[in-house]
Amino acid sequence: MPLIIPAHLYSSIINHLESAYPNEGAGLLLGNANGNDKTVKSVLKFDNNFEAGEQYHRYRISAEDMFKGETEAEKLGVDVIGVFHSHPDHPSQASEYDREHALPWYSYLIVSIQKGKASTSQSWLLSDDRKKFTEESVEL
Repeated sequence: MPLIIPAHLYSSIINHLESAYPNEGAGLLLGNANGNDKTVKSVLKFDNNFEAGEQYHRYRISAEDMFKGETEAEKLGVDVIGVFHSHPDHPSQASEYDREHALPWYSYLIVSIQKGKASTSQSWLLSDDRKKFTEESVEL
């Protein structure tokens, strides 16, 4: 099932993640899932609240931010369908740390930011047994 992101929302994600460089940036994907695809309708951008010395390779979205995301999604009549974050100067592959902290069903859009500019992006889905990610296609 592809993750569909309108171009203007993808641009907003890229701007946020590039501005977070050299640290990881993050946010939530809000939208609809209909069994055939997931369509992003809105994004929420958050500050990385991981401890300052580790933000170059870690991100954290707080429980308060997740609550804001759920509240905003409810207002818009959609759901939280995923998370986006960056990998500064690293590939857009999901890491072991990403797997350990992910939830099945959410889409995890990872954007590689190389020297401050967006490079590749990939979206990942965690298996129900939480053992591995599989790549999902992204349509802009």
